[in-house]
Amino acid sequence: MVYDSIPRTVRILLLGEPGVGKTSLILSLVTEEFTEHVPPKAEEITIPADVTPEQVPTNIVDINVAEQSLEQVGEEIEKAHVICIVFSVENQETLNKIATYWLPFVRDNSSEEFRKPVILVGNKIDLIDYSVIDNIWDIAEEYPEVDRCIECSAKSLINVSEMFYNAQKAVLHPINPIYSIEEQEVTEKCKKALTRIFKICDLDGDGLLDDYEVTMFQKKCFDSPLQLQVLDEVKSVIAQNIAGGIENDCITLKGFIFLHCLFIQRGRNETTWTVLRKFGYDESLDLTPSYLYANVKVPVGCTSELSYKGQQFLAQLFEKYDKDKDGMLNPTELKNVFSCCPKIPWHNLRYTVPTNEKGYLTLQGWMCRWTLMTLLDLQNTSAYLAYLGFNFLENDTQKSAIHITREKKVDIAKKQSSRNVYQCHIIGPRSCGKTSICRSFLGIAHKKIKSHANERGDSNNIENSCINTVLVYGQEKYLVLKEIPITRVSDPLQPHEVNCDVACLVYDVAATRSFEYIARIYIAASNHRSRPAGILPLGLYITRRPLSISALCRPMVAIIKFIPLSWQQFSRGKTLPPQSFNIRENKHDVFIKLATMAAFPHLKHFANLSGENSSWWKAGIGVAAATVVGLVLIKIFSFQKR
Repeated sequence: MVYDSIPRTVRILLLGEPGVGKTSLILSLVTEEFTEHVPPKAEEITIPADVTPEQVPTNIVDINVAEQSLEQVGEEIEKAHVICIVFSVENQETLNKIATYWLPFVRDNSSEEFRKPVILVGNKIDLIDYSVIDNIWDIAEEYPEVDRCIECSAKSLINVSEMFYNAQKAVLHPINPIYSIEEQEVTEKCKKALTRIFKICDLDGDGLLDDYEVTMFQKKCFDSPLQLQVLDEVKSVIAQNIAGGIENDCITLKGFIFLHCLFIQRGRNETTWTVLRKFGYDESLDLTPSYLYANVKVPVGCTSELSYKGQQFLAQLFEKYDKDKDGMLNPTELKNVFSCCPKIPWHNLRYTVPTNEKGYLTLQGWMCRWTLMTLLDLQNTSAYLAYLGFNFLENDTQKSAIHITREKKVDIAKKQSSRNVYQCHIIGPRSCGKTSICRSFLGIAHKKIKSHANERGDSNNIENSCINTVLVYGQEKYLVLKEIPITRVSDPLQPHEVNCDVACLVYDVAATRSFEYIARIYIAASNHRSRPAGILPLGLYITRRPLSISALCRPMVAIIKFIPLSWQQFSRGKTLPPQSFNIRENKHDVFIKLATMAAFPHLKHFANLSGENSSWWKAGIGVAAATVVGLVLIKIFSFQKR
């Protein structure tokens, strides 16, 4: 697939002094013979796409300054894609008028931001036996919009078709964005684009393109393999012309850029443009939206995840840039990964992932970052997969890197979630331990939890959420914990605050009214038409402060009256005794249970987590303790009436 913004048609305008042969050139192209009796002006001609080398319809417009006003000529310049200024090689005055009149006139009627390409055409070379090309290079240097100079003859049909073909090329493969005539080298923007392409094609990340990588590049861009003999010749040209272009019989970045500079200098702009467009660039050397953003829609009730292909690509990318092979990306390696991207995509993301003791990303943390971004910002994931070259080999777009899950109501009906990423909201009042729970999920040391909590407090913690992996019946799942602080008793939670797969309600046993917040949320959700499907009581101990957590599968929002209630009163007569969990010991059972409740949304509650039952999930016996949600709700309502 080629991503570009090539015009659907090319409009060529011929300008010049009377008598230089503009109309004759058009008629010679169409009839393939010279016409002695030439009209003052040719009618606009449309050449079908199937008879043009670039397969693009072409309109050719003639100008007669004796019949048309300057305003009309200016309007034609605005509509044209490329301007051919014709002069007679035997008439010096017509050549002089190019620099003194026609080029300034074209500039005056063109946008300063985008100067249209100009072809200088020397007609009637059948009347002289020498070339005048050298005499017009000074003009080309003064006017960068001059794409090239061509000598031709309408009478002898010399270079007539080539003239119009080059006019097409000037539009479809413009030189100005990719090459600086003054500096005789590729532009900085082109160099940046070619550098990104080189890094993508450098599959093993050694800074060189070996024969296999060059072959893959050739197939991607030109749909045909490169013969070994031709490849050897290419490498020979590079080695002879630029020092450091070849290393260990492989092409370096320096040699790769030089090769494209050579193509452009030899008039083969289309070669470089073919490469650029295959990798998503438009005529301004910006990546096109259609290349960056895959057309993927996430229906209501569904979520977005990485597919197997997406995970495989990202894992290989991690290995490619892990130069010291220590299983981590240090800051330098991470910077190298995104060196051809606008920035590191999660630079300002308020989520934490597993890292080593120095804060370096492990492979697990790397995959967690991408998993989270795919869940919360699919467009950004699509764009960065494109930046990093996901669709270089067999993939046309980033669609194959994305998996859209089925609707949650289908999961509930089938009594099992098909998702691999679950969202859990940690809901509770300020300073009840939400941040400590999140950090415990990442395995961060307890004393670090305490110091951070003292410094910033719960709700002001910049790292207010986290993501990690858990095993649910032997299958690896991602669990996202997001803190939802409760600021005032009377404020209901907003829809986005309860839009999750499972909720974890947190209260502080040491705080007199802490549980009242949680009871209000639970009962409000119970009275809602989409009442919660399960509850999980847990007693947590952070430092010496005991905490309790209850988990809801589908919490909703409503406002209820104040309820002076304690956990013991609330759970009296119910099979909901608090369960012990010590964060100092970093038990993972609570997170496994939360993920399991999300994985099996029909379950209502689970058995005790303490003691020897902590391995229940491995054997799959915890599911047997499920009860119906109606029974729980009836008991809650019965208690309210007491």
